[in-house]
Amino acid sequence: MLSIIFAVFVSNFANAAVVQPVMDTKSCDLPKYPKASLINEETGTVSMSLLIGVDGKVMESKVDASSGSKSLDKAALSAFAACKFKPGTKDGKAEQMWVKIDYVWKF
Repeated sequence: MLSIIFAVFVSNFANAAVVQPVMDTKSCDLPKYPKASLINEETGTVSMSLLIGVDGKVMESKVDASSGSKSLDKAALSAFAACKFKPGTKDGKAEQMWVKIDYVWKF
């Protein structure tokens, strides 16, 4: 009996309609190259995760994979933390969710 209940719960959970948060690109500026990083010709891709609240604001942020430069990573996190998002939803109801962003630093 327990396995049937578990299977129903898992299948219902898998069918939940989940919509990921979407960034409002007009709400913020792209990250600006730090001067020292420009001088040192640093490039790379930083992979970040942002926790978006039901109000569309970034609640928490973290670097998942570094660009290889702490300055570039910090600049990207700061810029995207200032952005507003359309919150994610689950079954039509706004919920806080993590969203992943990769930002490529290049000249």
